[in-house]
Amino acid sequence: MINIVAVEALPQYRLRVVYSDGVEGEVDLSAHVGQGVFSVLAAPEFFSKVSVGSGGEITWEDKVDICPDRIYLEITGKTPEELFPNVMPKGSHA
Repeated sequence: MINIVAVEALPQYRLRVVYSDGVEGEVDLSAHVGQGVFSVLAAPEFFSKVSVGSGGEITWEDKVDICPDRIYLEITGKTPEELFPNVMPKGSHA
């Protein structure tokens, strides 16, 4: 299982994320900030309070969270099938 070992808020609503397998990178959340559940992240002082939650998710004071797998896929460019090869059903042939 790949886990987040560190997350850091960067300027302009970006995050730097480090995973247990050595993958690390930045993601830009600016397109989402201020919309729907992400509206609370618009305040820079709140955005800076990002942390890794007890379940391994990226979280802000238990008010907003992001799945770590989604961010991993974005950083690596992998597909869900590549990340979870044993979860995806095999195609059937008729």
